[in-house]
Amino acid sequence: MLLTTFDIALRGATVALLLVLAALLFRGFGTVLAGRLAAALALGSAAHAVISSIGVTSKVHPALAPVIALSTGNAVVFWLFTRALFEETFKLRWWHALVWAAVAAFSFVNCMWLVPASGVQFSIIAINLLALGFIVLAVVQTIASWSADLVEGRRRVRVFIVSAAALYGGLNAVLQIALSGSGAAEIANTLNSATFAAVVAVIAIAMMRVDGADLFPAAPVVQPDSIEAAAAVEASAADQKLIDALMRLMADERIYRHDNITIGTLATKLGIPEYRLRRLINQRLGYRNFNVFLNEHRIAEAKAALADPSQAEVPVITIAMDAGFQSLGPFNRAFKTITGVTPTEYRRLKATAA
Repeated sequence: MLLTTFDIALRGATVALLLVLAALLFRGFGTVLAGRLAAALALGSAAHAVISSIGVTSKVHPALAPVIALSTGNAVVFWLFTRALFEETFKLRWWHALVWAAVAAFSFVNCMWLVPASGVQFSIIAINLLALGFIVLAVVQTIASWSADLVEGRRRVRVFIVSAAALYGGLNAVLQIALSGSGAAEIANTLNSATFAAVVAVIAIAMMRVDGADLFPAAPVVQPDSIEAAAAVEASAADQKLIDALMRLMADERIYRHDNITIGTLATKLGIPEYRLRRLINQRLGYRNFNVFLNEHRIAEAKAALADPSQAEVPVITIAMDAGFQSLGPFNRAFKTITGVTPTEYRRLKATAA
C-alpha cells in the first residue's frame, strides 16, 4: 500500500512538472520547430507517466486507450525531436505525421481489439518493440550528428538530454517486455516512476541552465554572399591568420571535395586543436554546424558549374559529386535550402538570363 501511494505521488509530481515544462517550451520557443517538438514530447511524456505500468496482467480499460496511444506515439515524437535538434535544416514532412498517426493508431487498435484477442503479454511486447525501434533511430541520429555541432555548450546539453531520455525509454521498454506477467510489478513500478521523475527533473534543470537560443536556435537567414561576408568578420590577429589559412584550404585546395572530410582532419591540416577550430568557425564565421559550412562552399562551386554554358551538358549528378557530395539526394536538399530552387531550375534560370 505504501509503495502504491508513493508511486501515485511520483506520477502526479512528474505529470505536473511535464505540463509546466510543455507550457514554458511552447511559450518561449513555439516559433521554432525543435521547441514545438520538445513541447509535444513533454506532453507525450506526461501521458506516459499516467499510464506506464510494468508487469501488468489485466486488460486495458477502454478509457485509457487514447492516453496509451499518445504515449506510444511519443517515441516517434522523440525521434523527430532529435532530428530537429541536431539538423538545423530539418523540416517536418507530411509523412512524418503519417508515421506518428500509424504508430498511435496501432497502439489504440492494440488496446481495444488485439489485447482481448491475443492477450496482454503479446500486446506489451509488440508496443514496446515498436517504441524501441524509434528510440534506436533517435540514438543513431544523436551519434551521427553530434560531431558536426559547433556550439560547445549545446553539444554537451543535447547529448545529455537525448542520452538520458533514450536510456530511460530503452530500459523501460526492456523491463516491460522482461517483466510482463511477473509478480514483481509493484516494486518495479515504483522504481520506474522514481527513475522517470528523476530523469525529467534533471532534464528540466539542465534546460534551465543553457541559453535557450543555443538549444532552440531560430532558423538561419540565408545570405547570398555569406561565404564572402563570413571571411570579412572582424577577428583578432591570430584568429584572422587561421581564418585566412582555412579559406585558402577551401578556395585553393578545395578540401571540401575530399571524401569523409571531418572537422578533426581539417584541424590537423591547420595544426590546431579540434575545439579551437570549432570555436573559430562558430564564433568568428558564424556557423553553428560544420556540414552547413562545408555545403555552402560545395554549393558555391556547383552554382558556378551550373551557370557555366560550357558545362550545360554535364549531368547534375556529376557536378554534385565533383563538388564533394556523395549522392544526389543530399545535394538537391542542400542546394534548395541555400538557393530556394533545385539545381535543374537554377541551371534553366541562368540559361534563360544569358
